[in-house]
Amino acid sequence: MSGKKNEPRSTSGLGRRDFLKGLGVAAGASSMVGSSLAQENKANETSSTPKPLSITLTINGQEISPPLDPRTTLVDLLREHLQMPGTKKGCDHGACGACTVLVDGERVLSCLTLAATLDGAKVTTIEGIANGEELHPMQEAFLRCDAYQCGYCTPGQILSGIACIEEGHADKSAEEAREWMSGNLCRCSAYPNILAAVRQTAGVEPKQDPAKSTKIYSLEAARESG
Repeated sequence: MSGKKNEPRSTSGLGRRDFLKGLGVAAGASSMVGSSLAQENKANETSSTPKPLSITLTINGQEISPPLDPRTTLVDLLREHLQMPGTKKGCDHGACGACTVLVDGERVLSCLTLAATLDGAKVTTIEGIANGEELHPMQEAFLRCDAYQCGYCTPGQILSGIACIEEGHADKSAEEAREWMSGNLCRCSAYPNILAAVRQTAGVEPKQDPAKSTKIYSLEAARESG
């Protein structure tokens, strides 16, 4: 006898050593397959990434041509790429109005607007409405009327108010002005003061603190004035 201990064998005829060798081969094959799949997925991701676009647009009077991912929204272009944080990102679903800017003079929700669609457009943000140290009349009215509290919605409110006047909706009735400003939400509920600021800038209300006015900016008062 050789003295070598016989290996126990399974009923299928496969020894323990053979079984362990088989496991090693299977593990190696699995690793190779996994590595191959990872490389393939990475290649697919690279090939599916959109090529950067180059557009030209004017922001607050300055012409720029930023290379950008075609999926970039206007609010992200302003805040993340151009470091212009005045435009706020609120709901990111076009429901709150905090991201309102003006594009060619019209109100636009920048969180729903792809920057790639604005080639050749003129964009105005809250950073661009003052004349140096001289505030825009709407900014002055917001200060005078205390038309903000936390201030997060204020940039969008101000730009929407400017557009509301340009569109001719602020100088008729308080109710109409309120309706056309309703797309901009204020979680602090400063609506009476916001409405007063817009109406004062439109020249249909005296320029004073609304708290000193006998006029109450409520829905009932708006209906009566309309």
